[in-house]
Amino acid sequence: MTQFESFKHLKFKHLILFSNFKFQISNFFILSTCYLLLLTSPARAVMRSADYELQMPNLNFSAGSVSSADFKLGFTGGQNAPGAYTSTGYWLGAGFWYIKTIIPFAFSLSNQLIEFGTLSAGVPSTNTTTMTVSVGGAGGYQVTVSEDHQMTIHSIGALIADTTGDNGDISESDSGDWALNTTYGFGYTVYGDDVPSPFPTTAPTGVPDSPYKQFADISKNEIAQTIMSSNAVGKNRSATLLYKINISGTQAAGRYHNVITYIATPTF
Repeated sequence: MTQFESFKHLKFKHLILFSNFKFQISNFFILSTCYLLLLTSPARAVMRSADYELQMPNLNFSAGSVSSADFKLGFTGGQNAPGAYTSTGYWLGAGFWYIKTIIPFAFSLSNQLIEFGTLSAGVPSTNTTTMTVSVGGAGGYQVTVSEDHQMTIHSIGALIADTTGDNGDISESDSGDWALNTTYGFGYTVYGDDVPSPFPTTAPTGVPDSPYKQFADISKNEIAQTIMSSNAVGKNRSATLLYKINISGTQAAGRYHNVITYIATPTF
């Protein structure tokens, strides 16, 4: 047989864990880090609980937020001993606001359904998902990706192995060429903002122009790989992940599936 039906739905269900990847990704959830933004209060403010009272939470002569129709300003003035101080168990930034974000953390995917349709032997099929990230934290962010196992039909034990590339050098951590239609398997490439080397920042003009990798396989205790990261503040940073699959003429027919997980984490 030269045609096989597989991967009907790659179904994402918003924020980030893909499940039932027929190519079906469902129950998609995003794991993000919660954060607490501490704003400076006026020096004469009083903070109380059942156990304590702070009559001067700021050691300065003025602090707070001011605004008009044309501007907004958060400030402190007269802070004693400004600078960064560290010791075992704490870190102190004194003198100005070290973290004041006006860009909320956000992460989104471009689509909720991916279909590869009917596959033909030696004819690669591709599809894409575009990731968009906004982050205002001082430490930036990262996005990682992994799979729960290789593309599989559990009932008969058939699988489409992760590709090793044209030269047998592709793994979850090492990229390589995948241009030959006689090279089979499943893998990905990625391009756009904040992607790691050697992936390109612009869309490749041809299949050989972009390196490919395997998805890290969690069932083999492989570590999820970073596909976007930055130490800087950014808004609407965008990258596209391209899935690629190719089968041989001896591939068993049926519906193959796995679970792809994207995790986006801001750093503060």
